[in-house]
Amino acid sequence: MTLTGKRILMGNEAIAFGAMKAGLQIASGYPGTPSSEVMETIISHAEKYGIYAEWATNEKVALETAVGAAYSGANTIVTMKQVGLNVASDPLMSLSYMGIKGSLVILVSDDPGPHSSQTEQDTRAFGNFSNIPVLDPATPQEAYDMTKLAFELSHELETPVILRTTTRVSHGCEDVLIEDIGPVSRDIEGFVKDARWAIFPKLTAQRHPLLEELQVRMSDRFSEYFKDSSFNYITKGSSKIGIAASSVSALYVKEAIKDSSDVFSFFKAGTAYPFPEKAALDFMKGLTDLIVVEELDPYMEEQFLQIAGKYHLDINIHGKKNGSFPVSGEYDVDVVIDGINRALDNIITENIRLSHSIGAVGPEDIPPLPVRAPTLCAGCMHRTVFYAFKKAAAKMKKKTGTDPVFSGDIGCYTLGNARPLNMVDTCLCMGAGISVAAGLSRTPEYMQGKKAKQVAFIGDSTFFHSGIAAVVSAVYNNADITIAVLDNRTTAMTGHQPHPGIGLTAMGSPAKIIDIAEVLKSCGVGMVKTIEADELDKCMDIATEAMEFEGPSAVVFKGKCVAICKGTGQYVVDEDKCTNCKLCIKQLGCPAIFSISSGTPVIQDTCSGCGLCAQICPANAIVLKEVAQ
Repeated sequence: MTLTGKRILMGNEAIAFGAMKAGLQIASGYPGTPSSEVMETIISHAEKYGIYAEWATNEKVALETAVGAAYSGANTIVTMKQVGLNVASDPLMSLSYMGIKGSLVILVSDDPGPHSSQTEQDTRAFGNFSNIPVLDPATPQEAYDMTKLAFELSHELETPVILRTTTRVSHGCEDVLIEDIGPVSRDIEGFVKDARWAIFPKLTAQRHPLLEELQVRMSDRFSEYFKDSSFNYITKGSSKIGIAASSVSALYVKEAIKDSSDVFSFFKAGTAYPFPEKAALDFMKGLTDLIVVEELDPYMEEQFLQIAGKYHLDINIHGKKNGSFPVSGEYDVDVVIDGINRALDNIITENIRLSHSIGAVGPEDIPPLPVRAPTLCAGCMHRTVFYAFKKAAAKMKKKTGTDPVFSGDIGCYTLGNARPLNMVDTCLCMGAGISVAAGLSRTPEYMQGKKAKQVAFIGDSTFFHSGIAAVVSAVYNNADITIAVLDNRTTAMTGHQPHPGIGLTAMGSPAKIIDIAEVLKSCGVGMVKTIEADELDKCMDIATEAMEFEGPSAVVFKGKCVAICKGTGQYVVDEDKCTNCKLCIKQLGCPAIFSISSGTPVIQDTCSGCGLCAQICPANAIVLKEVAQ
């Protein structure tokens, strides 16, 4: 069946098809919203097209795996989200000096908002910092076309190329014109020994000048290629006011000025680094004012300011730095209209103002939506573990006079910080919970000069991602901490991808299960226990035992993710027995349980039958539905 023609594709799917059309041979990545669907799409077509794909244990490993394949001449891609690039930055910075032989595209999805991230960092700055080209698509079609281009440029220039998307590009959908994909060639040259593949200070000193020369080559190549390309284009207007934008912000601008498009000159940039200086200079000549529209960092704005200074242009630049546009958060058409109007307020030579669309309402006219706080799913095993530690901690406080401190991590279980559980006191980045707990263990508790027990929560996928090194350090330095591994046998938050603990690879092949408890033992943790997280009393007992242990201790709590393994029963409230104490509501925060005013609690059909509420009910008023009937 031919694929040639238009298909409705998500931006991430379009990137995957672009990579496969470019001759992708090897793909590696680590899941993270909004990037995950790129690898998921590649994996779903891998067998058909002869591609090898894998989920790595973290982004650093994923990049290094792709690098090894590229050293052998393979066409490779590695996928991650913006915070994952931080993890991969160590090999990335050295890689720009060494280069590659095949082709290597690094897909990084930024998350303005942010919708599901710790940061709003801007990958365009990383490209500038690492001297690696950055392509910045605005639509799924551009994402498809730029992916093919990225492979071409990477092979030609012998350097990795970053394809940077944002949430709206990654998850937006449109008709995308794609081409038929043939079987992938397995003709890979193979690794050829060469001194350039081993980076040493002497090699770095030798190759740094070559790297700087490459920047000039890249700039010239980009200027030549994009001179007549739709990725970078210029339209001329009747006024001396120009607007420049990139990525999805360019679409917002086009919508914002659709009734005044003949008034403004417009520059759309698809190449973030190297920045298209020649095209930008041609655009700026003759303008008195330039309005720069971009999400996150004022990256383009700074490029235009440098060009204006370098060529002594008499032009006013309006953007984030003079307060015309918000310095953070996600944009939309209304935000862009308001920002352009703020810039126009400072331009007295033209009497131009943009209007919101007829029927559009401003933020002040929109009634507030009901607050829906993020929460753990009904029946999530994490809730049982958090509650067990909460009760065990209360007993410990009576005994020692100190409150245990609970360091969290990145994953579904971060939601343990919400009321009424309140069980996550710190959360920094993936794998940091263990290290932070170890650091806290070195500081005395202010009350009574005693030290509080430190507990670190970490998920199974995160344990493999970056938790193991933290465990080794904690054991080596004899940190008095308890590690609670929440093992629901999946990478739940990013879409239920497999990991080394479940016995399946990304492509569905059987794999050796890496047992978390055995890893903890091999690292030297003094007490290691494993328990099923379904019986509250047993979980409380083992939590107490672990916290009373002196030195590093760990408990692996096993359970199922209710999003993929639904329960078989449902609980209801026996109104004849219920005393209306509301303990099930006040202490658990389960979204399946609610009550109206003074009425007895009600358990909705979203109940998955975990039974935690039944285990804490003092009146035994919560029973299985079939029993009640």
